[in-house]
Amino acid sequence: MAASAASFSAGTTAAVRDDAERLGGLFDRHHQRLYRLARRLCREADDARDAVQETFLRAARAPASVPDGMPHEEAWLVRVLVNICRDRWRLRASRTRLDPRGDAARPLQSADPESALIARSLVWHALDALPPRRRAMLVMYELEGATIPSIAKLLGVSAVTVRWHLARGRREMAAALTQKGAVPLFRGDQK
Repeated sequence: MAASAASFSAGTTAAVRDDAERLGGLFDRHHQRLYRLARRLCREADDARDAVQETFLRAARAPASVPDGMPHEEAWLVRVLVNICRDRWRLRASRTRLDPRGDAARPLQSADPESALIARSLVWHALDALPPRRRAMLVMYELEGATIPSIAKLLGVSAVTVRWHLARGRREMAAALTQKGAVPLFRGDQK
């Protein structure tokens, strides 16, 4: 009895050590890419860090659910990150519905009217208006330079779906930016 309990304990300790090493490797390989993506999906750097941290916490809670192999583990982590961002967008949207005047959290407005700050603000507002999935695809393609097949693989959808979301997202962004007086130019629009 004591021998079997000792071997079970040793096996459990080895499994925990293997999971910790695997999670450490996942972090080392993917945290920078996930942070760049999260930074583009979140308004604030702290929110991006929190989203990446939550992604790795979910991986740590269920290490067996993370598939083996570089492209599969990256796709899993990206999907988890996008889902976390979606959940936060939904939470923010529901708070906005409950507080339509925005008294609870007014956006910071700068007194400095520099064009870069104005352009960034216009783009963020236009991005905020997009549905979460479309926003994620547009950010990955336009800002990160990801290819359509890689986005499709990461998000588990077809390339046609990605192209459709990109086209719709561009039209919606262009309409929002044109209303504000900006002239949008997307990567796919360059000749």
